[in-house]
Amino acid sequence: MDTSILKTFESDSDAATEQFAEKLAGMVPRGTVIALHGNLGAGKTVFARGFARGLGLDEQVSSPTYTIIQEYKLPDCGYLYHMDLYRIADSASALGFGIDEFLNDRNSYALIEWPERIEDILPPETLHLTITRTGEESRTLKFENR
Repeated sequence: MDTSILKTFESDSDAATEQFAEKLAGMVPRGTVIALHGNLGAGKTVFARGFARGLGLDEQVSSPTYTIIQEYKLPDCGYLYHMDLYRIADSASALGFGIDEFLNDRNSYALIEWPERIEDILPPETLHLTITRTGEESRTLKFENR
């Protein structure tokens, strides 16, 4: 996907971040992996909620910090995989639980929080989105090439 038209987005609220993610979900093809970079509290899970809504999911999306991965069945077919790798040491640990199956599912979408833990095994076409907190409610969302 050509992210040049979406290079940077300035959000002034959680609702605006969710709306951005919802629109993005309608633009990316199945099989897309999005690496969500950002500090604790940056808004990665807020982004995931909007993205899920954009895929037609009505379920409550929450952070998978303790479960590592949440799987959401899409209305037609496939899944949204929402992963939080904060507690994963490295790519070897991630491969131990079968992350390659999620990363290579061409019929689904994968959102990855703390992707730097597995940077060496991310697919080359992974979209990298950095979310930076710029104020109490404001965020900058920026696509980057890695």
